Amino acid sequence: MADAIAVVGGVDTHTDFHQAAVIDSIGRHLATESFPTNPDGYRRLLAWLHSHGDLMAVGVEGTGAYGSELARFLRANQGTVIDVDRPDRRVRRANGKSDPVDSYAATAVLSGRAGGTPKTRDGIVEAIRSLRVVRRSAVKSRTQTINQIRNFIVTAPGEVREKLRGLPTSELIRQLARSRPGTATHDPASAVRTALRRLARRYQYLSEEIADADAELKPLVASAAPELVALAGVGTETAAQLLITAGDNPDRLRSEASFAHLCAAAPVPASSGRTHRHRLNRGGDRQADNALHTTALVRMRYDARTRNYVARRTTEGMSKKDILRCLKRFIAREVYKHLIQPSTNPRPLLQMSAY
Repeated sequence: MADAIAVVGGVDTHTDFHQAAVIDSIGRHLATESFPTNPDGYRRLLAWLHSHGDLMAVGVEGTGAYGSELARFLRANQGTVIDVDRPDRRVRRANGKSDPVDSYAATAVLSGRAGGTPKTRDGIVEAIRSLRVVRRSAVKSRTQTINQIRNFIVTAPGEVREKLRGLPTSELIRQLARSRPGTATHDPASAVRTALRRLARRYQYLSEEIADADAELKPLVASAAPELVALAGVGTETAAQLLITAGDNPDRLRSEASFAHLCAAAPVPASSGRTHRHRLNRGGDRQADNALHTTALVRMRYDARTRNYVARRTTEGMSKKDILRCLKRFIAREVYKHLIQPSTNPRPLLQMSAY
């Protein structure tokens, strides 16, 4: 009898264990079980799901975090994996932890509320993402370091502050890194010089780390999407972020509109009374939205076609914010074509028909 029953699995992922639930084809809760997050636990989880009937699909929460390895295991064993958004926190607090709550992912798959295909995370884009995580943290730390240096200079004793005030960043770092503050650390001025030298050397080390990451990322991004990097205003950093947003399997995106929505570049109505306008949705990947925004700003400054477009829309009475919204939407459409259907023939950097 169990073999004839069609079932759907759902997994609530955690750090050390995954809570799995299984329901039948009409939504009745059958069982709940917890499994450790290791290869043996994944095998037991899949066998447990199959023991309840004919497994149609498995809904997994957090396929990009705690459930990433489980999703890879299920796909490798010919399982259909559905990416499920986590339920509303207010609903979880109100309903507590119970078997029906544990089966939320399975119910979402069965009802059709969840139908997203998770990223495979097994190709060159995943390698780009890993390297870029390190680069971003190094950039953040370097920014924090130079801010600390300038704050030190503001509050430093006069003989230290006057020598360093007004220097550009490169010269400031060079002088501080080569300075010799002395050994009298009990003296406030000497202690400040010592702190500044250490911060300057930290800044230099982080700069070298960023340069190494750039040297590693550039050939990877160029290999993954050479035509994307060739687009006007798209550099290695922005191309890397757009590739990461799309994933190693960009065919999971149903249309260029879905990609624009994923990048927070899809227009939504914002009309009120006699005002008729649109704005960009505030959801989606904010880092991808930042990449599109950067590309739009570069084109507005250096690309002749984009400058002509901005001048024309400004004459028509459109605000700069709305012009940026239109540009980001057009750029998302252009990027999508290079992500989904790469061609062997180079295309023009910017088509007038796009605007």
